[in-house]
This record gives sequence, C-alpha cells and structure tokens, in this order.
Amino acid sequence: MKRVVAAILGGGQGARLWPLTQYRAKPSVPLGGKFRLIDIPISNCLHAGVNRIFVLTQFNSTSLHRHIAQTYRFDAFSRGFVNILAAEQNLENRGWFQGTADAVRQTLHRLTDPESSEILILSGDQLYLMDLKKFVHRHRRRDADLTICVKSVSKNQARELGIMRVDPSGRIVEFVEKPSDPDTIERLALDRETIETLGLEAEPGSLLASMGMYTFRPGVLAELLTGTTTADFGKEVIPSAIDAYKVYGFLHKGYWSDIGTIPSFHEASLELAGPDPALDLYDERLPIYTHPRFLPGSRVTDCEIKDSIVCDGSRLIGSRVHRSIVGVRAVVQTGSVIEESVVMGAGGFEVPARGDRRPRIGVGRNCRIRRAIVDLDARIGDGCQLINETEIRNADGEFYFVREGIIVIPRRAVVPPGTVI
Repeated sequence: MKRVVAAILGGGQGARLWPLTQYRAKPSVPLGGKFRLIDIPISNCLHAGVNRIFVLTQFNSTSLHRHIAQTYRFDAFSRGFVNILAAEQNLENRGWFQGTADAVRQTLHRLTDPESSEILILSGDQLYLMDLKKFVHRHRRRDADLTICVKSVSKNQARELGIMRVDPSGRIVEFVEKPSDPDTIERLALDRETIETLGLEAEPGSLLASMGMYTFRPGVLAELLTGTTTADFGKEVIPSAIDAYKVYGFLHKGYWSDIGTIPSFHEASLELAGPDPALDLYDERLPIYTHPRFLPGSRVTDCEIKDSIVCDGSRLIGSRVHRSIVGVRAVVQTGSVIEESVVMGAGGFEVPARGDRRPRIGVGRNCRIRRAIVDLDARIGDGCQLINETEIRNADGEFYFVREGIIVIPRRAVVPPGTVI
C-alpha cells in the first residue's frame, strides 16, 4: 500500500453547500462538532497504510491548507505527505478545473511517478469508514484496469447517481450516469440470480451505484485522460472505459452518505448524534484524525441534554439540547433550547472588546433554535426564535439563509436580539 497514491477531489465551488462554503473550501466544512469533511477520506487512507495523499481544490483553499498543515505531519523517516494541489496556470493550461476528470488530468504529472502501483481517487464530501486496503487488493486480484466502489441503492435513489450493470464475474458491462428513463432503471436492476452469483448483500430490484471512488492503473488513467477534453468521470470517462478496459465493481457494505447538500449534511450530522448511529466514531481501530486543539472539557451547568454531541471547550448554562451537535468552544446561554440543530461553535475563546455592542459569540439567553445550522463564530442575540414556523422552503436574508426548510446562519453572522425566522 506504500506505493498507492491517493487523490481526494475537493475542487468544486461547493454551491450546493452554500453558505457553509462562502468562506471555505468544501472539504474544510466542519463535521461532527470537531472534525472537517477532509478528515474522513484522509483517515480512511491512513487506516489502509496509504500515506501519499493529494487534495485537489481551487476555491477558498486558505482554511483547508491551514487545517492540513496543522494536522497531518509525518516524521522525518516517513515518505508520507498530505499535499494540496490547487488549480494553477502553466504553459499548457490557463483555466480552472472544469470537473473531476479535468482536475485529475491537470495534476496528472504530480500524481504519477515510476513507483506508483495504483492511483486511488476519492471524493471529499462523503461520510463513511471503509477498508481501502480491501478495495485495492480486490483490484489487484482481478488484474483490473479500473475498479469502481459501488453501493446498493433503491430505484428512487438511482436518478441522482451513476448506475451500472455487471456480468456474473463482477465486471461492469454498462454504466449510465443519473438515469431518468424508468425502462433503463428497470433494465439495470439486480435480479436474484446475479445477487446470488456475486454474493452481494442486496435486495432484488435494487441497483449498483457508483460512490465516486476509483482505483486506477496509473497507465490506464493516463491513457483515458491525456489528450482529451473530458471533464467528468461519471458522465464521460467511465462509460468510455468499459469497452476498452477491464472495469470491475467493488461493493461497499457499510455506511455511506453523500453530504454535498445542506439537507444531506444536516441529516447525516444529526444521525451522528443519535443513540446508535450507523457510523460508529467510537471504534478505536478506526479513529477519525483531526487537528489537536488542547481544549478544556465541556462545562455544563443545570442543563438537559438528550441524544446529542457536546464537544471540547463548550459552555452550556441552564439550557436544553435535544438531538443536536454543539461544537468546540460553543456557548449556549440560560433559557435557550437547541433542537435538531448543528451549532458549530467558535474558532477561539472570545475576549470582548471595549465598546463592542454586538451579541457575544454563541447562542444568547432565551433563544430557541430548531432544524438549523449555526456556523462558526456566529452571534445569536438574546430572545431569537430561529424555528421557521411558517415552513419556508428556500429564502435568502440579510444574516440567514433557508435551504429546503433548514435555517443556516453563516460564519461570523450577527443575528440581532429578538429576531424571529
């Protein structure tokens, strides 16, 4: 595994996660109270012994670069690294990354070297724990040119994913990106014979969907990308590779969630706070690595907390928290109620400046917050009611956004006392 190179794709603008991506790259969005999205794929790589890792990005990369530089440091006797490859102009190219495949093509000279045995391409906005070593070893045993990590999904989910059909050996013989035709979906559905032959843990009528994770032979990846203008793996590269190369599927049987939108991010976050989450972050064998902060423990005074995560350095006073995440250094004052929400906390402990009349960082007194995401360093004044009682689906305000019914308070926003949303 030391000869495997990983490329983590995080170069998109992250428009679906706006405004969480207003000031940061998508892989830098906080997750689970104390992590960043980028920590998930990097941790999976390190568990598998893959320690030559590139992160491809181009938007708002300052905070991402800082997080990686402060977190992933290898000793002098290791050849390991986690490096950012930002879009850059050169004599051959003057443009931005135009898609997943274009990002890899523009950085291919960085990813390939004579010692690389495989190139592992991962997404930067998925939540999962997976044995990538098994993924690569299966690729090698089949002598594959390309192996795609796949997940069993229902017909209702198929329209948003890349769907494939496999033969009895597990080789992919057809691939359709986001099929909309019901007849096509029905034709790609798994039958009982295929499920039994391949030993899949899937229901008849379900489909195999690409997870956007690939293991390539370096030479094959170069052949597929060099001299082309293809921009996307799912729409262009994968369909063109099926007939010319040996392309196989590798079934992931555990938890997986695409958290590239506000609703999916909110739902996945709340699942982590549940009493029995599908993704176990408490497995000592598979820790999620992140930046060590050396914070004091949480201080909780006269509070009621149920089915929630409360992170280091937070201070809760006379409040109630239900099915929520309270992030690092978060402050929730007396009489406030937090329900089904993510309060990301703060980047540092606040020292109020003289004459500063703004609300303090955190949640003030007698507030109610329901089905919301409060970004880092936001200030929620006393008596605010952020509950979307009128059930607005989408809206843009001066200091808030509503996306699919979920209220989002952007980073460093100031919500005046008494505000009702």
